[in-house]
Amino acid sequence: QVQLVESGGGLVQTGGSLRLSCVASGDILSIKTMAWFRQDPGKQRDLVAAVLSSGTRDYADSVLGRFTISKDAAKNTLYLEMNSLKPEDTADYFCAADVATHSSRGRFTYYWGQGTEVTVSS
Repeated sequence: QVQLVESGGGLVQTGGSLRLSCVASGDILSIKTMAWFRQDPGKQRDLVAAVLSSGTRDYADSVLGRFTISKDAAKNTLYLEMNSLKPEDTADYFCAADVATHSSRGRFTYYWGQGTEVTVSS
């Protein structure tokens, strides 16, 4: 099995910054895409940013220029640097990863973390 654990959420004022981290651990053979999603209560979970195994990065229009996704492949860790935060960025942020495990014999499965809360006060 694979575990994804997020950290770094919290309360910040408008214009402030936060850095989220997500550590993947467990029976990991290979990781392809890693991504951050966010969700407001009662709403759908939306993609914030993703990084492919090639290094290509993709961002939601709403965070382009303010958020930066990066990863440390050696540590199986994903980051999200969030700057110029706005109240509308308030949400639960979830890490996700497309992972092949030794026990799955290379078959990829999408795993999710439990989420970390980000609150931006106006």
